[in-house]
Amino acid sequence: MSELFEPVTVGALELPNRLVMAPMTRSRAMRAGEVDELTAEYYAQRASAGLIVTEGTQPNQVGQGYIWTPGLHTEGQVAAWRKVTDAVHAAGGRVFVQLLHTGRVGHPSLHGETPLAPSPLPSGEQLFTPEGMLDHPEPREMTLDDITRTIEDFTTAARNAIEAGFDGVELHGANGYLIHQFLADGSNRRTDAYGGPVENRIRFAVELTRSVADAIGPERVGLRISPGNPFNGMSESDTDELYVALARELAPLGLAYVHIMENVNRDTTRKIRAEWPGTLILNPHPTPESYPAHPEHGEEALREGVADAIAFGELWLANPDLPERIRAGGPYNEADRATFYGGGAKGYTDYPALG
Repeated sequence: MSELFEPVTVGALELPNRLVMAPMTRSRAMRAGEVDELTAEYYAQRASAGLIVTEGTQPNQVGQGYIWTPGLHTEGQVAAWRKVTDAVHAAGGRVFVQLLHTGRVGHPSLHGETPLAPSPLPSGEQLFTPEGMLDHPEPREMTLDDITRTIEDFTTAARNAIEAGFDGVELHGANGYLIHQFLADGSNRRTDAYGGPVENRIRFAVELTRSVADAIGPERVGLRISPGNPFNGMSESDTDELYVALARELAPLGLAYVHIMENVNRDTTRKIRAEWPGTLILNPHPTPESYPAHPEHGEEALREGVADAIAFGELWLANPDLPERIRAGGPYNEADRATFYGGGAKGYTDYPALG
């Protein structure tokens, strides 16, 4: 597995290995969207990653789509995240925060507001609440003022991230959330400058990314995408054209990286790679039968040249000492799905290390 342990440059960071911890929702910020000491322990345990990308963190109140997820839009949230970044850095790690606005994937029960989206099209999915499952409502179509304000909120949250000690931010443009909703023609039916042809549907993602890059430096900004991913009721009729155009438009900005979450579509990954001159992080998904991805899938992608670094999710969740386990050829702890979301230390900070 030698390729996984070679150093790589990501923005202004020199990573000691190419193993990235992918963002994973854990729903343990149960006090005003503030993470706690347990979260600091969780990420510090995984500081041997070349780079940690945290769970999705909302840039404003209406951007919250799940219970008990953290934010970066209040002073208390910034102070709480500072404990996490201090712990990761003290353990020798590097950490980006993922900024996530869920768009139509939300509910007034979370924040008292109607969710926002590019078009008033519900996801068709449901939200978990302590009172049971609730349907996602029809979202309110964003006005031009809403778009401007949302970009400003992301930009402020990025500045808050740097104040909180993060090494950078990842913008979540994947998995059916707000940025993805603008990109995909199945969720974006607008007839203005933000809808219709591909060059219009990528506009929100490009403007938002440029604003954040201008605020904190492009070398501190990454973007996650998931071409062809149907999660959260999404559909795209022009996946290859869409993401190749997005890569071309973002290429001159000098971003730290683009992070692709594959949906069994390596050909699309290759096409994006051909247009992307910077660092590419790949969350590989070779076939449904081989889920979740394992080290050999990452090694294969590095050897092929379609990626510069490899992101794993469940492997990091269950194996805080993942690099050591890969070097040893295993064994690997199995992730306990019953403890993925909510709760305390069980299934969070109690996975054993080797030996």
